[in-house]
Amino acid sequence: MAFYLYRMTRTNKDRWLEKRKMHRERMRSQDIYQRLVKGDRVALSEGITLVESIKPSDEAEAQKLIELCMPHSGNSVRIGITGVPGVGKSTFIETFGKHLIAEGSKIAVLAVDPTSSVSKGSILGDKTRMEELSNHESVFIRPTAAGDSLGGVARKTRESIILCEAAGFDKILIETVGVGQSETLVNSMVDFFLLLMLSGAGDELQGIKKGIMEMADAVVITKADGENAQRAKKAAAEYKGAIHLFHPNSNGWIPKVLICSALQDEGIDNVVETINSYVNTVKVSGWFEKNRAEQDVNWYRSTLNELILKSFYKKDGVTNDIHGFENSIRNNEVSPFKAAEVTFKKYKK
Repeated sequence: MAFYLYRMTRTNKDRWLEKRKMHRERMRSQDIYQRLVKGDRVALSEGITLVESIKPSDEAEAQKLIELCMPHSGNSVRIGITGVPGVGKSTFIETFGKHLIAEGSKIAVLAVDPTSSVSKGSILGDKTRMEELSNHESVFIRPTAAGDSLGGVARKTRESIILCEAAGFDKILIETVGVGQSETLVNSMVDFFLLLMLSGAGDELQGIKKGIMEMADAVVITKADGENAQRAKKAAAEYKGAIHLFHPNSNGWIPKVLICSALQDEGIDNVVETINSYVNTVKVSGWFEKNRAEQDVNWYRSTLNELILKSFYKKDGVTNDIHGFENSIRNNEVSPFKAAEVTFKKYKK
């Protein structure tokens, strides 16, 4: 091969190298797929990097990879885990994950880290915080920057779930930022929604968004150890009273309130048992499959919205018009509403 390249002219060599590069790009999704479905975690990482890329060429390959993996997906339990910063999500997931491994599960943790609105950087430290769990052969942990996504859910989390399932992971844990954004997005992509709460931080029911509580399939009071144990029990009683005031869930499940200490490994088995009970209940009733089907419809709609937005911003002249109107708005020369209307009318033409 080296001799062959040596004998080629520079022009022919450049053409040959370009063709080889194009061939490798075309085969990229196929190569990742073949390794990924065999459980290759390196291939899984490459696949998620591909679907997160915003390069047009990568987006096309990512779509091919998703389509290849779709027939191998869906055979998992997707669990959303959220809670305010400091509630102990990473510590909880580490201990919780060990219990799932003991049951014979393979776990993928998609940990969405907050992104700074100033530097656009993120911490991405979940592998460090879950050191013992991340070293287990049955565990895959992928920290991802949340970016500007609402609810702390990265833009390509849905596609990452599909890849993880195709790689053979049967428990997908989605750890969200949990800073009070639209957690509806979390709920729209998981089977079980777990809300972690702290006790001993003043009135436990103050500042809790009713919508998040209504979405939760279980509320877990964390750090229930030492002097905080009694406060955790009191908080649990208050949450149980609050949950009974909400409308019944359409799936017939009554949300549970539990306490645990991930540090002491106490109460985690009850959380695992609750999730297993929930999955069995909704699968028997047919709700599990019905909910998954509705989620697929939501994924279709959100993808369509994304494509429409891309089409809008790619249209000739739109970006320049937007910049021009932004300056006019700052100078009070036009209202935001009128500017938006004019921009959109021009796009439609």
